[in-house]
Amino acid sequence: MTIDEYAAWAAGVAKVDEHPSNERLSYLGLGLAGESGEVADHIKKLLRDGWLDQAGLVNELGDVIYYWACLCAATGQKPSELLKASAARINRRLSEAASR
Repeated sequence: MTIDEYAAWAAGVAKVDEHPSNERLSYLGLGLAGESGEVADHIKKLLRDGWLDQAGLVNELGDVIYYWACLCAATGQKPSELLKASAARINRRLSEAASR
């Protein structure tokens, strides 16, 4: 399954339509923030306890991707294009930092 296929699937599960309400966008954004917080919590526990619940972390990363994909669909963005643009921005920053 490609990232674009996953996003289409996730949007169907989440019942995301072409013109989501502000409430729906807020719900998806808060879902993304909440799941990102759970990822951070796993990292915090690694620092505190000295061990990582890798399976739990992986599950939370999957939840982050779900909400991210839903937000992509809700805003009419193709995930693969967002990833390409992100890689280009990061590479540009790395090049700029290396040239300093």
